[in-house]
Amino acid sequence: MKKISSLIVHSYKWFLALWILIAIIMGYFAIQLPSLLEGDGFRTDGEFEKVKEELNETFDFPESTLLILFETQDTQIITSTLDDIKALDVASSIESPLDNDSQMKDDLAYASVHFTDESLDMNKIIKGIEEITENQEKVTLTGAPVISEDINKASQEDLKRAELIGLPFALLILLLAFGTVVASLLPLIMGGITIVFGFGILAIIGQDTELSIFILNIAPMIGLALSIDFALLFINRYREEMVKQEKAQALMTTIQTAGRSIIFSAVCVFIGLVAMSVIEVDIFRNIAIGGAVVIIGAVFSTLTLLPALLYLLGPNLNKWRLIPTDKDTTPRWRKFARVVMKHPVIIAGTSLVILFIGVIPVNNMTLSIPTINALPESYDSRAAFEVIDETFMSDQESTAYVIADRDGEWLDKEGLEQMKELQEKLSEPEIVDSVNTLYTTSEIEDPEQLEASLQQPEARKRLEPAIDQFIAEDQLMIPVNLTVAANSEEAQDLMTKWSTSDWDVSMQFGGQPKFNQEIYTEIYDKIGYVLAIILISTFIILMIAFRSLFIPLKAILMNIIGLTSTFGILVWIFQGGHFGLNETDIALILPVIVFSLVFGLSMDYEVFLISRIHEFYLQNGDNTKSTIEGLANTSKIITSAALIMIVITGAFAFTGVVPVKQIGIGIAIAIFIDATIIRLLLVPSLMKLLGDWNWWLPFSKQNQKAKSSSKAH
Repeated sequence: MKKISSLIVHSYKWFLALWILIAIIMGYFAIQLPSLLEGDGFRTDGEFEKVKEELNETFDFPESTLLILFETQDTQIITSTLDDIKALDVASSIESPLDNDSQMKDDLAYASVHFTDESLDMNKIIKGIEEITENQEKVTLTGAPVISEDINKASQEDLKRAELIGLPFALLILLLAFGTVVASLLPLIMGGITIVFGFGILAIIGQDTELSIFILNIAPMIGLALSIDFALLFINRYREEMVKQEKAQALMTTIQTAGRSIIFSAVCVFIGLVAMSVIEVDIFRNIAIGGAVVIIGAVFSTLTLLPALLYLLGPNLNKWRLIPTDKDTTPRWRKFARVVMKHPVIIAGTSLVILFIGVIPVNNMTLSIPTINALPESYDSRAAFEVIDETFMSDQESTAYVIADRDGEWLDKEGLEQMKELQEKLSEPEIVDSVNTLYTTSEIEDPEQLEASLQQPEARKRLEPAIDQFIAEDQLMIPVNLTVAANSEEAQDLMTKWSTSDWDVSMQFGGQPKFNQEIYTEIYDKIGYVLAIILISTFIILMIAFRSLFIPLKAILMNIIGLTSTFGILVWIFQGGHFGLNETDIALILPVIVFSLVFGLSMDYEVFLISRIHEFYLQNGDNTKSTIEGLANTSKIITSAALIMIVITGAFAFTGVVPVKQIGIGIAIAIFIDATIIRLLLVPSLMKLLGDWNWWLPFSKQNQKAKSSSKAH
């Protein structure tokens, strides 16, 4: 680190020039990112995707469908609206309520507008149709593509709202920590640079990779919080060193000490993100990519651009003082630390009891894939979709689609007999309402009678539309209507059972029930690997950093308890509908994302605190004294850093997109628990109880050095 720190300090002009160039180039790409984002990221390569593609290409299922809600049965309004949409010449077909009574009920009606050409730009089409529907009273456009587009808009609005709330509070905390305007603005500048860098890189990646719309909120949340935290800790250490030595040497020492801690912390967060990508669902990989990019930006800007700016500013760093911060708060924190050291058993026990109370609601956690409820209720597309769903779709809970493939014709004797057997077997489960095949359409139940009808020209002609609907050469498509919702355990269990059963022909399953089953299965099957990667890697990194077995074990255990307590509190808030929130399930992605991110983020404070304790321990060899001094010297800055992390992520509590709201609140609660109960109470208590065992590592000479320092003192 000495050579690197020397290079950075002595080449500060070159680094300034480089970052100006990076900011200009990345800024150009960054503004393009929102237009490149689409979809919620819930996609995995499996049977669902294969069946969906087969349904689109072979059985002419639409690639996209828009729904139009008419809160009137005025035929003139319906006809003129649909005629204007037909005139756009982009829809492959339109299902009008005037042609189908099932699409009209009471004073409501809806139309389905289908698109089979996947090359179409749906955003332009949506805008074109919106211009038509907005000119008509009681007519609303909705459907999955519209909802996706609205979530994108809501995400952009949420990001602005969160920044307007979080950044002023962050500036206030920085002013309280540093006292001067210049020093307080630097971390915010670092945050801005990190976001521009991150968005620019993501926009380049987004040219060839589909990125989820949720990345627009989660990447800035991570990038802002981390970069501001890193800058805060770096500047604080630099100001400490400036008292002891001249500017250049102070910067080099800061890079070697605080810089080392920042790198270790970033690696811990990075590991959590990389581990998340093991789950082969697009949203996890998207967040892993987005998080990794902003982490890299935060580390490099903090270790290169920030030192360059500090060197350039010189004494001006302390310019425009608004708040007097000359008073040393170390004695107060030292006094607090001594109280903790005197009563370690009581404090540790009380802290654990509080945390375990938070854990209790976890047993009631209900996880679900975010759907229409992810969009704020204020959006017309959500309200319209819910009306259509409740009014017209309630009789049929969900539909699975089966693609059966056999060697030979489906319309010969053997094929028809096999079709009948499949229909009967698929009809056996209690949750199956109906199975649609050529038999149900023709109302002929006997294979021999159906074969005879197919040999008669007139009967064959009548059945031709049904044949085209269900059969394409050697492939048979079978819709299976279920009496349970697609996200129910019963539907998922049925999909698992069918996918693992032995069938006489090749069978593939699709539809919303299969989609849900694949997403849940992928997460549940891979979560063990994610946890193993995070825990083992973190243990090794901390063991190398502090040359200890017990410190990493303790850190991991405390993090697990703190995060489990966080999940319990989230269940109480969201599923319980407290603080004026509507009762809602916990987003399926939340436990994975919050655990992966916070496990690394909370290690920031562990590394910063234990690093200082470790420094003192190597100097004096006294574990208790080192813990007191480490806590006294870092508590103010760790508390400030945690507060910034809390206000930046907690600001997303005021946003509308529910999964993002849950993730933001989850991270804020986890950091609050970590920076207070765990970092200020549990960690020092356990450091006291373990004594010199904190620093034990087989074959390490650390204890011998510490003992020598202790004797010298």
